[in-house]
Amino acid sequence: MSEDGPEERLLLMSAETNMEELDIEERKDSPRFSEADSSLLDPASLSPAPDPLSHLGSLLAGGWDRRADQSYQSCQLPGREAHADQSVTILHAKVAQKSYGNEKRFFCPPPCVFISGPGWRVMQNHLKAAGHGDAVYRVCGFLCLDNTSQSQVDAYKLVFNEQPNSRMFASAKSLFISDQDKRKHFCLLLRLFLGNRQEVGSFQSRMIKVISKPSQKRQSMKNADLCISSCSRVALFNRLRSQTVSTRYLSVDRGAFIASAKQWTAFTITLVEDQRNDHGDFVLSEGFICYGCVVQLVCSESGVALPPMVIRKVNKQHAFLNVDEPVSQLHKCAFQFRHDPNAYLCLSNDNIIQHQASPSLTDPLRVGLNDGSCWTIIGVEVVEFTFNQGSSCILTPVTPFPVICGLEVNGGGHVAMLEIYGESFSSHLKVWFGNNEAETMFKSPQSLLCVVPDISVFSDGWRCLRRVLTVPLALIRSDGLIYRTSFSFTYTPEIKPPPSRGTSGGGKREGGTEGGQQEDVLLETIHQEFTRANFHLFMQS
Repeated sequence: MSEDGPEERLLLMSAETNMEELDIEERKDSPRFSEADSSLLDPASLSPAPDPLSHLGSLLAGGWDRRADQSYQSCQLPGREAHADQSVTILHAKVAQKSYGNEKRFFCPPPCVFISGPGWRVMQNHLKAAGHGDAVYRVCGFLCLDNTSQSQVDAYKLVFNEQPNSRMFASAKSLFISDQDKRKHFCLLLRLFLGNRQEVGSFQSRMIKVISKPSQKRQSMKNADLCISSCSRVALFNRLRSQTVSTRYLSVDRGAFIASAKQWTAFTITLVEDQRNDHGDFVLSEGFICYGCVVQLVCSESGVALPPMVIRKVNKQHAFLNVDEPVSQLHKCAFQFRHDPNAYLCLSNDNIIQHQASPSLTDPLRVGLNDGSCWTIIGVEVVEFTFNQGSSCILTPVTPFPVICGLEVNGGGHVAMLEIYGESFSSHLKVWFGNNEAETMFKSPQSLLCVVPDISVFSDGWRCLRRVLTVPLALIRSDGLIYRTSFSFTYTPEIKPPPSRGTSGGGKREGGTEGGQQEDVLLETIHQEFTRANFHLFMQS
């Protein structure tokens, strides 16, 4: 028990997502995820089910969950199973304070790198079979700012430690940006090598905004990059008596909330409305997070969630109950439990507890807090790179890593074109829909164009399905390297099969059904070949 007052152990709440395949008849009057727990879902992915107008369907950008689509299991690329995937994940803050003079304001929370996936073990087995020494198996890395100097002297050497979940983890605790660097934005550059100095690749973070100090002014919507928006990711840390060495981060370890001095967790913060929907779930909403609003923190990785709480502004260890301004980067805040207005989220050593605050005797709109209840909030980014080398050990770097940012369908009918927008595209890339390669044209480093495969290639020749079929999109390099993406393509079922063309003038000829099917196949084949001919002419032009 703490000396600051009575405290209670925090009862943690977790939730699981129950997603089932929906038949077309069931989808007419029900939402796409009618059984999903609201604490685990991003409202941006809760788009209504697409209208069954065409089997070409619509696009789901970034909202695809492999757990929700059983068809993913049957859409693996040939010879490239998911157990050979290799992932590199970079976690970092959205803003960084500039250092002045001889001081060094280290980035907080420190940038972290995770190396995961069984593919790393597969790669090590290939190297071992080739007769390489034990030193080759080790992965080493360097993290630095993306300036003109790329020497390893200026970079932070990462020391990877193996975690119980077979992941490798490292953090750069002494990175900073000096006042000699006049940039307003910068990126982090991660370079990974094997023990024999063979380069795995160079991976870049998201853009980071440079600030001099946390703004204490009321933020307006014009400074949207400094505000915390709903459904974005944040990190929370606490410094007892404002000492850097006592920094603790809100984290999740094996399903439990803890205060960690070594590792931090990215949480999705979401606005929660007071009312509940018909299923008894909390109603999530969009917009900027403001003080006095009800929010929910959900671990972006495990889905473990804290109960909805009210976020309060903190100044000089007092929570203000009448402030409603937008929450800004690196603001100090507190989280008030709704079931007990005097209970606040608090850390005690390595534990997360409820602290009973003391109401102010002179000002009813202020509440006195202890050090453990005052949190600093900051927006964070999570960048993941997933690739697959398969049974071969590719010796060339996996970068530049192509990144898909958006999709656009052109045309319709049985043949459609899909334009892919992104970064770092090349003429050596092909687009794959599940386990089927699509005819691909390289337009520019920011654009690829491909022909959408017909639905029949995924359904044993059947063109009319009564369920939604979602297949993952991947990019494959000419040497066989697979780049996984978070995008997918959804084929939406037709309401009914297309009418037979076996009748003419209202009369029915003998064998009309079989003849009509043959005519359908012939017409569709002509249409597809005509479209592909135009596609190749477009490529040549």
